Amino acid sequence: MSIQLSVPNELISSSLSISGSKSESNRLLLLQKLYGNIQLNNISDAQDVEVMQKALANNSSTIDVHHAGTAMRFLTAYFAVTEQKSVLLTGSERMQNRPLKILVEALQKLGANIEYVKKEGFPPLQIKGKEITKNEIELSANVSSQYISALLLVAPKLAKGLKLKLKGEITSLPYLKMTLDLLKEIGVKYTFENQLIEVFPKNEIEALNYTIESDWSSASYHFSMVALAEDLELELKHFKNNSLQGDAKLVEIYLHFGVKASLKNGILKLQKQQDFQLPETIQLNLIQQPDLAQTIAVTCLGLGINCKLTGLHTLKIKETDRLQALKNELEKFGAQVEIDEQSLFLKSPKKLHADVLVKTYQDHRMAMAFAPLATKTSLKIEDPEVVEKSYPNFWKDLKKIGFSL
Repeated sequence: MSIQLSVPNELISSSLSISGSKSESNRLLLLQKLYGNIQLNNISDAQDVEVMQKALANNSSTIDVHHAGTAMRFLTAYFAVTEQKSVLLTGSERMQNRPLKILVEALQKLGANIEYVKKEGFPPLQIKGKEITKNEIELSANVSSQYISALLLVAPKLAKGLKLKLKGEITSLPYLKMTLDLLKEIGVKYTFENQLIEVFPKNEIEALNYTIESDWSSASYHFSMVALAEDLELELKHFKNNSLQGDAKLVEIYLHFGVKASLKNGILKLQKQQDFQLPETIQLNLIQQPDLAQTIAVTCLGLGINCKLTGLHTLKIKETDRLQALKNELEKFGAQVEIDEQSLFLKSPKKLHADVLVKTYQDHRMAMAFAPLATKTSLKIEDPEVVEKSYPNFWKDLKKIGFSL
């Protein structure tokens, strides 16, 4: 199945509502399960979050998280520290080929009882929850931030808390800071100095009513839309100043593409700067915002800008090998693309090929990143339902803007 996107005759300036941050929602749902008295508002409607909610409410001995990588990582830590609980934690075929060894080894060194059921280093896992009394661990800092966040989220429930020493340059630091800020929000004390994070134990917290900010990663596709369109203004609801989300860096990044973003009373307004001179080439280090790489690369393609994007080493272990997937699909439009282990160089064509079929590789971001390109050329997107993983209303919102699907 695929969806056809044709260049619309006219785009409609619109006001859109984006649901809560997937990253915040999954972290807070785990903390809610650990402590009980947290009331959450504006929870993400993403499929990943629904999977997390169901898993945390499930009393079965087998938990299947399907394609949800965040749920797999967070639940590995959660079930490892949940006493008297034994589960088989599994997922889709792709999930069973996504590495988990670094997190599992860290938990095992703390004393967790986790065994691989099939292939060493990968799900499924057999986990027997127990009290964890050890509290010191070292971890390479350039691994997925979700490994680190998984450990930090359960840390205050460990008997002695956790001392986590990070070695090397930290990847996706904003997501790590988000986790620590949310721990602080519920009253957990921590210190973070010289690559050492210490989280202190806390058995109970005061009742908390928390409203989750809308998802900046989902907003990225609309930044791209405004950048690529001739004349389009969008308003996105439920955003915050002083966001915890690293992808709020979008505001700064998309100034390179002539998009002005202003935030007032929770409304994020996107509009194009008039008479803006686009650069011929742009270089960005996305080590703190790797999830924006696909969107930015497609924006550059649509605007005819060459780009070099670095800091992308974690993209190879996402829903797909995103670097290879990007190269494959960008080249279908006439681009020249070079990749290595952590970077992508794009040379944009003078004219985009039309009626290209974009493969999504079961990756929600591939579908949504390429969709704004329909402002410039016709294309088809394979497996459009993959957007349900993070942004179920994406295609409906495109219709509001003026696309016929």
